[in-house]
Amino acid sequence: MCQQPSVPLINHNIVFYGAGSMAEAIVRGMISRSVVSSDKIIMLNRSGSERLAELRSRYGVIGSNDSEQKIEYLRNSPVIVLAMKPKDAAEALRNLGPILSADQLIISVIAGLSIRTIQGLLGTQQPVVRTMPNTSSSIGLGATGLAFSKQVDEAGRRLALNIFEAVGLTTVIDEERMETLTGISGSGPAYIYYMMEAMIAAGIRGGLPVEQSTELTVQTVLGAARMVQQTGETPAALRKKVTSPNGSTQAALEVLDKGDFFETVIAAVNRCAERSREMGVALEQELK
Repeated sequence: MCQQPSVPLINHNIVFYGAGSMAEAIVRGMISRSVVSSDKIIMLNRSGSERLAELRSRYGVIGSNDSEQKIEYLRNSPVIVLAMKPKDAAEALRNLGPILSADQLIISVIAGLSIRTIQGLLGTQQPVVRTMPNTSSSIGLGATGLAFSKQVDEAGRRLALNIFEAVGLTTVIDEERMETLTGISGSGPAYIYYMMEAMIAAGIRGGLPVEQSTELTVQTVLGAARMVQQTGETPAALRKKVTSPNGSTQAALEVLDKGDFFETVIAAVNRCAERSREMGVALEQELK
């Protein structure tokens, strides 16, 4: 029996204004999950014809850095994803605003740039979705927070969710909580990588070859995450199940507690959120 081809969820153009790694991750996820066909994706950047040629070859998308063509794409696309570098945002958005129509949806993946500032730079009360994906989006296991301006209707909300569900989990939050989300999921992979570095180093110092120590560490972290996900039990409950009284695991956890591990992680998340706010304020002042 012949399998019917998948019908894309989105059948109109989506413009990615910026063609960096996060834009590519989202595009790859959308195409692989049949959210949109490749010929409906347009990727723009300021220069870098080689980068656009690479993306065209890899995914079959449309790519352009021609000024007149870019304006035409931006004017006519129902959805524009802002994926340029923060330093390029002010000029790009000031030029973008005058060519937009009221119903075009703006989705931002620019860290630190608030909805209010985006609308201010555009000079219009455009429907805006502010997002914070993380780097695991590149393998379809991302975690993305989304906040919506009041101008975004239900169709716009669903469309934005469809885009980011293609690269992992999504959660809708109030915009003022975006920095907290950044501290947990936006920067969170780095905390896990750092702990993995330490575990690998401990294995090597204990006499394991680097390949074995790495393999064991990766599988341990993967297995622990899957246990939480698949059993539905809390991390605390699962930790207690593998911690026998006076056993080796308890001895290890006591060392972590002496270093105030639990509170240190919380402090790290809080500092990340605080720094994200500071950077956002600095960026907005610079853009003004």
